[in-house]
Order: sequence, then structure tokens, then C-alpha cells
Amino acid sequence: MMASKTPHQNTTFDLPSKDASRDGDQVGHGYLALPESGSGPAVIVIQEWWGLVDHIKDVCDRLAAEGFVALAPDLYGGWIAHDGDEAGEMMQKLPAEEGARQLAGAVDWLLAREEVTSTTVGAIGFCMGGGFVLALAAQQGEKVSAAVPFYGVGQGVPGDFAGVKAAIQGHYGEQDSMFSVEDAKKQEQQIRDESGAEVEYFYYDAPHAFHNDDDPQGNYRPEAAALAWGRAVAFLKEKVR
Repeated sequence: MMASKTPHQNTTFDLPSKDASRDGDQVGHGYLALPESGSGPAVIVIQEWWGLVDHIKDVCDRLAAEGFVALAPDLYGGWIAHDGDEAGEMMQKLPAEEGARQLAGAVDWLLAREEVTSTTVGAIGFCMGGGFVLALAAQQGEKVSAAVPFYGVGQGVPGDFAGVKAAIQGHYGEQDSMFSVEDAKKQEQQIRDESGAEVEYFYYDAPHAFHNDDDPQGNYRPEAAALAWGRAVAFLKEKVR
């Protein structure tokens, strides 16, 4: 099945400039969800390798229901994948620096909005997005107060975590074939050693992508997903100010 366009974009934001210009490369797109109150602390939601699909929109809506102003930048420019091979190809075509540039623009845009009551942002991401959560925390320093990677993998995972100022709460599956528990525990310690930040990883009896209730690959585990989500929401409420 061929990739298709998603209807979930409902906002745009300016991007930092770069040397080599491309059509439309100064504007980012995404999905913004506001709480019923109309204002709240800011959270960036970073997509899996599938794109800005229904599940990521739903994560934003769930965060808005918890009182957050939630923005999911569309790192694929509107395209979504329908199978793992296609998703892997689309992920590989997104340079790490371009993903980071779009996320940097999203952070600055959110923090400038009148609906946002916090002086920092939280970030939560899944699969490829979990890797970019760690990149965002490393690159944006004090602007990111809480980072929540769910089974973070991919090109966004930084090699150096010295710039991290955020508290980090990770969620990883013990049966994850894409990122082993051993690797996750090494990463957890590396972040702690290099940044001095507060770091806590949780491990679940579950495979990769256990939180995705759209279940495109049969990995959804409701109990682990509910436990991880509750921990993540409580953590974001505590840390994002």
C-alpha cells in the first residue's frame, strides 16, 4: 500500500533557517490540541515512524484532556505509512538534523503562545519519536523540563547527552527486538553520567510499540500501556512549569 496524506494538520509554525533552502522549508506543520480551559503547560508530542497518524492525534487529545497544550509536529510533511517497510523507508529519509530543526521551531512557537502557561515544554515521543525526544532534550537545554521517551530508537537518538537539563522518564519493553533492555539500561546510565539529570527508566513485560492502541503490528499491551501512560502524565504534570 502506498503512503498517503493525513488530514490531521491544523496549524503551522516558523522554522529556524538553514543554509540550503527547499520549497516550504521555513514552515512546519502539525496538530495542536488545547485543553478545555483554553490554556495550560506545553507538551511536544513526537510521532512514531508511521507519521502523524490517528494514534498520535489521539495522544495529543488525551494530553489536552489532562490540561496540557499539546502539539505534534508533522515530521513527514503530511505523509503517513501503512506498513513497516514503508515506515522504515520514510524514517530513513528524514535526516536527524531536519527533524531536530522542526522540533526546535515547534518549541519556540509553543512557548510564545498566549495559551501556554509554562516557561518550559515537556516532550513525549514514541519509537522514532522517542529518539527525537532525547535529541530535543540534549539540544534545547533549559527549554525542555521533562522528556519522556517510549522505546526510543532511530536517527534522533543522540550520542552525547551533556546538554540535557530535563528530567527524563523512559518506558521500554523487555521483549523489544529493536532496542534491548541491556542497551536501554546502558543509555539510562549514560544520560545520568553525562548530564547529571534526573533519569528513571521503567521496563515492561511487553514488546516494542506496546503503547500504540491502533496496534498496527500486533504489539499493543493494554495493561503496560495504561501503567506507562499514567506514569508519564503524572511526571509531565510535576515537571513542566
